[in-house]
Amino acid sequence: MTLTGLYVPLITPFDATGAIAVGALEALAHKVLDGGATGMVALGTTAEPSSLTDAEQHAVVDIAARVCRERGAQLLVGAATPRALDVLRDRPEVVAALSVVPPFVRPGEAGVLAHFDRLAALSPVPLVIYHVPYRTGQRLSADALRQLGARPGIAGIKYSGGGIDDDTIALMAGLPADFAVLGGDDAVVSPLLALGAHGAILASAHVATGAFVELIEAWSAGDVARARPLGHRLATLSQALFAEPNPTVIKAVLHARGIIPTADVRLPLLPAHPDSTQTALRHADGFSIGSWR
Repeated sequence: MTLTGLYVPLITPFDATGAIAVGALEALAHKVLDGGATGMVALGTTAEPSSLTDAEQHAVVDIAARVCRERGAQLLVGAATPRALDVLRDRPEVVAALSVVPPFVRPGEAGVLAHFDRLAALSPVPLVIYHVPYRTGQRLSADALRQLGARPGIAGIKYSGGGIDDDTIALMAGLPADFAVLGGDDAVVSPLLALGAHGAILASAHVATGAFVELIEAWSAGDVARARPLGHRLATLSQALFAEPNPTVIKAVLHARGIIPTADVRLPLLPAHPDSTQTALRHADGFSIGSWR
């Protein structure tokens, strides 16, 4: 299985009582698929999973699985422990688990490889490694990433390296067979696609689903004239949406557009400042979720 296209890591909308806005989450899942997304991610970091109870996490996955089943779409679920992976065993809609490189402990490359060997052996679904060194504190070389890509049970990587550097170029120049690279740094996804990435997992796509789908398709087709200016516009939008900790500005924009009932986030996050919201809304003008082309 090679993962391609756009996957939207769903936010978790809350209602005025602070509970999950179930109807809004389901409608949002349909909207991103209407916009051309290949699938979605449930319980990614954009979903504020550490603030959700076990019951709330279960409800989020239930909703995403139901929508993906109805629409024939692909579902990835954030899961980075044996227990979290085991929960996916009875979820046929789940095509892969998004598993972050162990944060904070900085186990070294050998430790990371051993960790994912164990998880892949236990997991009922393939893993997509989430490599985000500026959050985890553990940077992996291109060689280590290629070793991961050659391991059984590992289908791809959400690559959020913080930019396009030497390791990025080396990785893209020598990918293992059937190993998908999905861009995860929203503002620099266009150059990663130009280097040959298979698709992307992008929080910014909540606001401009169809445009990101078009960007991926344009680079895949080698249509530089279409991809380059669109990539520039979307990079500017992404910078505005990430002006404050994710997903605060995205939620504010979705609320301003009437798509979710509140812009609320849970601690330790704080709501986006109105100035950030207005700036993002200006850059989002002309982009929409549920329209494609």
